[in-house]
Amino acid sequence: MHMIGLCSDHAGFKTKEFIKQLLDQKGLPYKDFGTYSEESCDYPDFAHLLGYALERGEVYPGIAVCGSGVGINIALNKHQGVRAALCWMPEIARLSRAHNDANVLVIPGRFTNNKETTEIVEAFFNTAFEGGRHQKRVDKIPL
Repeated sequence: MHMIGLCSDHAGFKTKEFIKQLLDQKGLPYKDFGTYSEESCDYPDFAHLLGYALERGEVYPGIAVCGSGVGINIALNKHQGVRAALCWMPEIARLSRAHNDANVLVIPGRFTNNKETTEIVEAFFNTAFEGGRHQKRVDKIPL
């Protein structure tokens, strides 16, 4: 079983802590790259820790949370081999995996409740990459 990587900023902290409970219930191992409180912080500091760990193969996949999801998503996608997808509903999470082989689920913590978060995480983890016609597109992503 792969180690799942987690990170958030202060605005995503509560949602990240809720996700850790979901993973614990399923017996899934994870590494939390921070932040560890709701004290104001800068999302790139934690996004880059997760991004580097993904690049080195230490974790797979990742889950990241910030207030809107946008900032942490931008920072994560600066890393080669990281395909972070901002998902605010289960169908987006499914499509991000099936069509884009997303390897980081990004959730907008200020815009999703625990029920929605649960459904999004489950959709992401229960969907496989379809490959085929989508593979050639994913292959064109790295610069």
